[in-house]
Amino acid sequence: MLKLKSVNLKKDKVGILVIPVCEDKDIHDNQTVSSLAKKAQKIKGFKGEKDDELTFYDPDQVNAEIVTFLGLGKQGKLDTEALRALAGKTVKKCIQKEFSDILIAVPSEKKTKLKTADILEVMLEGACLGNHLFDKYKKEKKLKLLKQINFLVTAETAKKFSKLPSQVSAICEGTKLAREWVSMPSNDKPPAQLAKIIAERAGKESLKVTVLDDKEIRKNKFGAMLAVAAGSQNRPRMVILEYRPKGAKKTVALVGKGITFDSGGLNLKPGGSMAEMKMDMAGGAAVAGTLISVAKLKPKMNIIGVIPLVENMPSGSATRPGDIIKTYEGKTVEIGNTDAEGRLILADAMAYAVKKYKPDTMIDLATLTGACIVALGEKIAGVFSSSDKLANAIISSGKKTYERCWHLPMPEDYKESLKSEFADTNNISKEGGGGSITAAIFLSEFVGKTRWAHIDIAGPAYVRKDEAYCGAGGTGFGVRLLCDLMGKL
Repeated sequence: MLKLKSVNLKKDKVGILVIPVCEDKDIHDNQTVSSLAKKAQKIKGFKGEKDDELTFYDPDQVNAEIVTFLGLGKQGKLDTEALRALAGKTVKKCIQKEFSDILIAVPSEKKTKLKTADILEVMLEGACLGNHLFDKYKKEKKLKLLKQINFLVTAETAKKFSKLPSQVSAICEGTKLAREWVSMPSNDKPPAQLAKIIAERAGKESLKVTVLDDKEIRKNKFGAMLAVAAGSQNRPRMVILEYRPKGAKKTVALVGKGITFDSGGLNLKPGGSMAEMKMDMAGGAAVAGTLISVAKLKPKMNIIGVIPLVENMPSGSATRPGDIIKTYEGKTVEIGNTDAEGRLILADAMAYAVKKYKPDTMIDLATLTGACIVALGEKIAGVFSSSDKLANAIISSGKKTYERCWHLPMPEDYKESLKSEFADTNNISKEGGGGSITAAIFLSEFVGKTRWAHIDIAGPAYVRKDEAYCGAGGTGFGVRLLCDLMGKL
């Protein structure tokens, strides 16, 4: 539980007090906190440099059992991500030490040159996201989450921002759900099972939930989805989540790739590349997490989530390279490579969303191409859009949430590389290079005139080791970004 709290440190009982410290400048308005920080910096070995740490036990100046000081480095280089990361690291360390509650001193707006609203939001986010364990599959669950995370502020600040903790918690809950679904092994989330899990969780909110089974998918002629699913015994599903407040005039469609396991199909992936392919449904998880958060935040617009869930496997019934399939939209596609499957299921889902919901804006998220990781690394997503304004809004939200994105081009002449002698298009380029670009161009053929953006999250959707406010596994990338973006559309 997150709470903004005004405390008299000399009189009120405090268990664990955490004080962020900059090496070259005091960043706190609270005189008691400032005095403690100055005392700490007089001790040899602690200056307040980045990642410095010092702990006092039963200090005389405050009624606290433990006071821990954490270094942030130079004040001039301090930004919101440093504060978000500090809060996340603090919570994770306290979980390891088996504490149940903490109080974190919030730096001053005047002394950091950051806005109070931004400081509070990022520290609440970091703490909430750091207070997460994915231990479902461990026999011994040694660690427990913190029960209470308090932030030391003035009474006036606590009153002014009283709604912020619940808003941040709502967004972070969607992020943590997405993380767990991504980290879950594929044997526990074949399409039908994952559809059920998402539907049950979404059903607890004010969302309309529809799940199309394989018979309905066939009836609706989702030919691309059926082609990808052809080699698997686990049949496909389409999950549709609808948030429709009264009086809403705008409609946004979010479409998320949901490949519950990607073997590559008959174009089989190498063993090492296949090991983490449980995460190939991270786009779908982010869309579901966003809709669940949106239901709590209650923006004044219609938001539709469309999540195609398919398993891509090799077998005697699998789609072959060279096969020609017909999509929901009507275009035919020659299969150049069965491992370029994500764009196929997105093509059906996006065309369906355009036809049924007629959105003003459509955004898809997908762990789509290794080429995007080659271009941008594992921490930045690629953005492709028919609208520079929409792309810039996404990049702005990514900057605020530190779910970073970079705008990549879709040159008109690159379409030539997707031409097929036998079908309307090919699902891969016949030329080398530019794989993330040609994948986006392929998707653009299925959006009609709808304002649209594609976010390739292949890199940042999954991490192999613990980070400041995220454990190893799914990151939930996209949920916080999309929740922030809804206010800009």
